[in-house]
Amino acid sequence: MKQYKYFSFITGIFCAALVISNVLDTKLFQIGSAAFPAGIILFPIVYVFGDIFTEVYGFSYSRKAIWAGFFSLLIMVITLEIARHLEPAGFWKNQEAFEAILGKVWRIAIASIVAYLSGEFVNSFTMAKMKVKQGGKSMPIRFVVSTIFGQAVDTSVFILIAFAGTMNFSAMFTLFLSAWAFKVIWEVLVLPISIPLVNRLKKIENEDYYDNNTDFNPFKIS
Repeated sequence: MKQYKYFSFITGIFCAALVISNVLDTKLFQIGSAAFPAGIILFPIVYVFGDIFTEVYGFSYSRKAIWAGFFSLLIMVITLEIARHLEPAGFWKNQEAFEAILGKVWRIAIASIVAYLSGEFVNSFTMAKMKVKQGGKSMPIRFVVSTIFGQAVDTSVFILIAFAGTMNFSAMFTLFLSAWAFKVIWEVLVLPISIPLVNRLKKIENEDYYDNNTDFNPFKIS
């Protein structure tokens, strides 16, 4: 198997951004009439990195990074739940605050895990297929198109699982449109950074993978 210089490093940042964004998602903020989960500050980075994995290393390596992110989220959920149920020290008076914020993370994280796996694989699959069909040309177009589809799946699944029963359908739909549009616009705005970064990484890694004969089974990690 070919050894890459930066794949492990990028995967580490990818997983960290994913975990942190899930903690941030316990807060909702508002700009004008639009509401957003706070994780939106960081989560678009996850999709930019997802584009990088597929564009440079191919779907099979992207799949490995996606599953690394999944297990990172799973570890966070399990350890937070264990910590929440531990008997607090007598002099520590922040148990209620801890539960009020981090006690919600399990539902947010479960929503994110399902949404993330669905959205990331849609994003990566779309990227890989478009790259082959386009013969490697028009990279900005496939970055944006894959984000449109991937984030539509991710955002809708996340909001349904995370907020169903806590807000009405109209509010959830408004939240979906706001978050989805923000993420797509964010992808467009960072193209002047992401495209040169990907081109540079291709040269460093001496790789520009095309998924001509790839097995797109998302559960085949090897």
